[in-house]
Parts: sequence; structure tokens; C-alpha cells
Amino acid sequence: MKIAPMEALAATGLPEGEEWQYEPKWDGFRAIASRDGGDIEIQSKSGQPLARYFPDMVEALRGILAKRFVLDGELVIPVDGDLSFNELQLRLHPAASRVNMLAAKHPALYLVFDFLFDEKGHSLMERSLEERRRRLEAFALRYFTCEGVRLSPATQHLKDARKWLRTMGGGLDGIIAKNRHAAYEAGERSGAMRKIKDLRTADCVVGGFRYASARKLVGSLLLGLYGDDGLLHHVGFTSAIPAGQRVALTKQLEDLRQPPGFTGRAPGAPSRWSTERSGEFEPLAPKLVVEVQFDHFTGGRFRHGTKFLRWRPDKSPRQCTMSQVEHESHSPLGLLKG
Repeated sequence: MKIAPMEALAATGLPEGEEWQYEPKWDGFRAIASRDGGDIEIQSKSGQPLARYFPDMVEALRGILAKRFVLDGELVIPVDGDLSFNELQLRLHPAASRVNMLAAKHPALYLVFDFLFDEKGHSLMERSLEERRRRLEAFALRYFTCEGVRLSPATQHLKDARKWLRTMGGGLDGIIAKNRHAAYEAGERSGAMRKIKDLRTADCVVGGFRYASARKLVGSLLLGLYGDDGLLHHVGFTSAIPAGQRVALTKQLEDLRQPPGFTGRAPGAPSRWSTERSGEFEPLAPKLVVEVQFDHFTGGRFRHGTKFLRWRPDKSPRQCTMSQVEHESHSPLGLLKG
């Protein structure tokens, strides 16, 4: 059964009011999981089948004794007490032997936050979230008997949501606020469901750049931060460079070309995700500092492209350290205890 998941609108702050329920926004793969008798399906947000990449999760879902259900949730992989998005990406491998090895080494978790069809095959999507959540909690209490499938927490207390947003770094990608009176709008991006991220800024060294594919103008700036080892490590990129600055900036950058650019982790380190252009970049002397906005830093890098804010000629490159992206942070897995 293919169901397009309900999606959230981006919001700048947590909405307030008794009608709102707050949930963690996990850093994983959104997935609709269904069972119809002996058939188990796991569907990605884009409608693609995921079961072959998560054989451990197929078995976990088979362990739910109900013979019918459709659940909405997030696939995550715990590694060393935190969540690893990189391990999720590694699962998308064509070789079954490789997938099985990864599944045995780091089993996945399915964190369930919505109930779309019950064990009798009845649709719940037209019911309110308040009712769906109540039914989901009862279903979880009765049927979630293995470690692989867990109920994702929810709260109606704004102070709890603010604490999650402030302290749960790493594997938490923000907060989802949902209107408790709303039905499940499959395939819709609705104001009844809002995503809020913890937007922060950092000053980064420009350790290199890449040309745009169409013209020999700067396409993206490669960003670096100094670690405790004194080395400049590649942590991400920004491509949101004002169009009017690109010609002059390209000339300025070309005049600063000097290897190696990054003395620690460099762009395009060999991996199965590398493309033909992954290792291609123009290294720069560590002279320029740029301030960028980001929403998520995990695994030693910005998870998404950053937003260019301004140049910082007043900052010394050596002031651009990893300490900027470290803050009071606890593993979000702690939210699952109890």
C-alpha cells in the first residue's frame, strides 16, 4: 500500500496553544511501514521500497503480532550511543551481502509517530491526531515487544519542546509541532504540521572553492574549521553567493590559490558517495573568513548546505574553531528511555 506521507511547513518558532503537540524531528529516513498478513513493506518518503536495505527492520516489523497495520515513522541507526545518518546512507547498497553485514553490525530502529491503519485494516487518517496518538499508544503498549520498533515521544508541554530543541544535538534535526485536532493529510504540506529548526551561525575559513558547472565562476565555497589538533578540517560548503559578487569573487579566490587548502579532513575523501567532481576543488591559502547560518552539525560536518551571511575580515582564521558548533548536547536516544 503506497501512501504519500503528510509533510510539514517550515516555521521560525514553536507555535503556542493547547491545540499543539510537539515531537522530536529525528535525523533519519522517513518511512511508511505496513503489514498485510505475511507481506511487510517499508516505503520511503518518495514512494521507493526500502525493505531490501533494512532486512533487520523487516524482521522487527514481523515481530509485531498484529497481522495488519500501517505506521508512519523514522528509520534511524544508533552508533556508540548516538544516531548516525552516515550509517543509513551506507545501507543503500546494491549488494545484499554488504547490507546484511551492516545490519548485523548496527541494527536500525523504527521510531513510530503516527497510526494510519489499525490492526483490523480500518483507516485512521480522517481521525484527529489526538485520537490517532491515543490509539497508537495503546497499539504500541500491546504489540511493540522488540527493541527494533519504538514509540517516538510526544508532549503538549512547550517547555519540553524548547528543551529538546536546545539540548538534543547530533541526531535531532529540530522539532515537529502538530495540531492535535487535524486529520492526516496524505501527500500534503500542511500548516497543521510545522517543522522548527535550531538555526545558528558560525565563522568558517574558506579553504577552497569549486567552479560552477556551466561557467568558470565560483559555484561554491568550501568551509573549514580548526580542530583541537590544530588542523583545518573540511566541514561543508555554501553556494548561496550573491550573483553580483561572483565575478569579482572568482578573481579574488583565484589569486589566493595555494595547496593544500585543508590540512585535516579534505573534500572528496574516497567513499561510495564520491562523484567525479567530489575531489575536484581549488585549494586556497587560509585567509578568508565567512559567516554562515546552519541548522544541523553532526559527524564532523554541516548536514546541509549553509546560508551565506557575510564576510568577516575582522576575524582571524585561527579563531574559526570547532568550538563554535559544539553546544550543550545530549544524545536524543535518551528520549526513548521508559
